[in-house]
Amino acid sequence: MKKSLQSTFIIILSIAIIASVTSCNKKSDATIPIPAPVISDIISGLTSTTVTIDGRIGASYVVTENGICYSATNKIPTTSNIFITDTVGARWENKLTGLTPNTTYYVRSYATNDSGTGYSDVLTVTTPATNAVPVGTVTTFAGNDKGLSGYVEGTGTAALFDGPQNIAFNTTTGLFYVSDSFNNTIRTLTIAGATGTLTNAGIGYANGSLSAARFYGPRGVSFDPQGNTYLADLGNNVIRKITTGGIVSTLAGNTIAGYLDGAATAAEFYNPIATTVDATGNVYVADRSNNLIRKITPGGVVSVFVGFKAIGGYSQLTVPGYLDGSASVAVFNYPIAITNDANGNFYVADYKNNAIRKITPAGDVTTYAGGLNFPALVGSPTGIVIDAQGNMFISDNTGRILEITKNKVLYVLAGAKASGNTNGVGSLARFSNPQSLALDANGNLYVADFNNNAIRKITIAIQ
Repeated sequence: MKKSLQSTFIIILSIAIIASVTSCNKKSDATIPIPAPVISDIISGLTSTTVTIDGRIGASYVVTENGICYSATNKIPTTSNIFITDTVGARWENKLTGLTPNTTYYVRSYATNDSGTGYSDVLTVTTPATNAVPVGTVTTFAGNDKGLSGYVEGTGTAALFDGPQNIAFNTTTGLFYVSDSFNNTIRTLTIAGATGTLTNAGIGYANGSLSAARFYGPRGVSFDPQGNTYLADLGNNVIRKITTGGIVSTLAGNTIAGYLDGAATAAEFYNPIATTVDATGNVYVADRSNNLIRKITPGGVVSVFVGFKAIGGYSQLTVPGYLDGSASVAVFNYPIAITNDANGNFYVADYKNNAIRKITPAGDVTTYAGGLNFPALVGSPTGIVIDAQGNMFISDNTGRILEITKNKVLYVLAGAKASGNTNGVGSLARFSNPQSLALDANGNLYVADFNNNAIRKITIAIQ
């Protein structure tokens, strides 16, 4: 009897387990989530009748169809309106054609699976009345137009540079400052293209007068409201200051490659590559190999402004990645350029993440353009500058010079995804590893064209 009861219990338990498994499977099948696609708020290819929109699956969903739907009348469009399907994939790009000029359209990306169709947020797009777009005409402003390297002062193509990495415009002096990296010099350029030497004393590390100071691979230059110069001395792992009176000092860092916050003379950086200054005199540093944005107060205290700090003693080199969020959790991967706008926001060229990251004054980090969702938009960005109207200009390592307008419309001003050394209009121009960008008072754009050993000028016009 005992054995029989035990057998009966085992049979009942087995049935219960089978029922439970079956129930779980049914429940799992019934709760497959509807896809949650996202849409890029950066648009491209905008004309009076066309626009290109990018979409992406928001998570790891299996889908059977994806694309873009839009309408000029329905503010929450669905696939019952006009829609374009695309090859099923994690990302898709659709060109909307046959649009009406000077008309507002409501656009969403969509994705479908067995549970239904999911939609992104609504993107509003207004077509212009004409097909006129900004186009850049490229010329060689200074440096040999055949790409020859060297060190010669002169005007225009009579001058020689060797690996110009950074260019910035000092509104106080009316001069461009160029980090001529392989010459280990800081050069100046007039608006007419005549070069001059700010400091040139050979490779090394020394403070003092401009004639005695030494640098090692100088990079990102910026200026405070009084006209003092700050630069990232990459090879020496320090941040240098040049006063308007021509005295060079070390603002922060001690030449040791590492990571340490605190007093300026004790702080450590690891390949600092770019600087920018806010309205109150704080200096912000793209600390490239630490994958951090550091802050130096006017009192000389160094801290992490944004970026995940390594804990437990391991190197910051072990924490590159990609994550938006608050100041202490955001993660970067090879930040190499930084600038700020009139509202106190910062923008970082996050090179290996193919992204432009935005940082609020409070330190919250978001992706402004590109990133893992839409990496093709900005390639591997190397330089970034913003004009007084809020339009953003970007150089990317593929050889393009981009503009993202304040309305988040992307245009390729000049260049293409190909290397070369050619002047010309728009996509006919060629660059070779373009780096930093600068704007003059008239809105002309200047590019430190690294491998071509030249400073290129881009005159922008609506065509």
